[in-house]
Amino acid sequence: QLHLVESGGGLAQAGGSLRLSCAASGRALSSYDMGWFRQAPGKEREFVAAITWSGDTTYYADSVKGRFTISRDNTKQAVYLQMNSLKPEDTAVYSCAADTRTIPSIPRSSSSRYDYWGQGTQVTVSS
Repeated sequence: QLHLVESGGGLAQAGGSLRLSCAASGRALSSYDMGWFRQAPGKEREFVAAITWSGDTTYYADSVKGRFTISRDNTKQAVYLQMNSLKPEDTAVYSCAADTRTIPSIPRSSSSRYDYWGQGTQVTVSS
């Protein structure tokens, strides 16, 4: 069983930055592709970014492209989300998720592709 714990959320001003971390335990993180999702109050969960197990390829939602960067360090069992130029509409609970790649036909942007989830960390951006 893979266990994921997010950290690094908090309050930021518009235009500011935050760096989220996702710490994994229980299994080798290198076995999984990883993703970040977010959910704002009253809205559905939405895809933010994803990264392949090796870190060679990354994917981003259009809404964060050019502002957010996903990365990983398998030796540290960690995945990161660097968020720059934050906007009030980035306010949400951010969760990391692990994909065992058992159903590759499901898009990476779909939450149903992911098998393990963290509890989430709150990000609030003030205007």
